[in-house]
Amino acid sequence: TLEILKNGEYGILSTVGEDGIPYGVPISYAWVDGKIFFHCAKGKGHKFENLMHSSQVCFTVVGATEVLPAEFGTKYESVIVFGTAQRLEGEEKQKGLEGLIDKYSSQHREAGMEYIAKAGIATDVFVIRPDRISGKARRK
Repeated sequence: TLEILKNGEYGILSTVGEDGIPYGVPISYAWVDGKIFFHCAKGKGHKFENLMHSSQVCFTVVGATEVLPAEFGTKYESVIVFGTAQRLEGEEKQKGLEGLIDKYSSQHREAGMEYIAKAGIATDVFVIRPDRISGKARRK
C-alpha cells in the first residue's frame, strides 16, 4: 500500500464544497514522511475553495492495471486515503514543494529549487494527514 502511494504518478483528490456537491480532481502529489503534499494556485480555484470549506478529504491512487478480457476481469492495485488537509506556510510549505521536485524532477533539482524560489509565492501547498489508509490489489 505504501509503495503504491510512494510511486503513484498522480492521485484523485475528492473534496466537498459549500454547496454539498462532491468534486474529484486529478493532482500531482508527493508522499513524504507519511503525509501527502500537493499544490494549487494561491487562494483561488474550485479545489482551493472546497478545501477552505472542509478539510476532510479522500485521496485515491490507482497503480498498475491490466485488463484481462478472457477472464472478464482486471489486474489492479489501488489505495484510498481518508484524512485532513491543511494549508502550509514557511518550512513545511518548502518541504512540500521540494518533495514534488524530488518526485517528478529529481534530475533537475537545482533548476527546480530556482523555480520554487520564483514561483512559490504564487502557490499554495497543502498536506493531507491520513486518518485511515486502505489498499487493494489483484495481481494474478
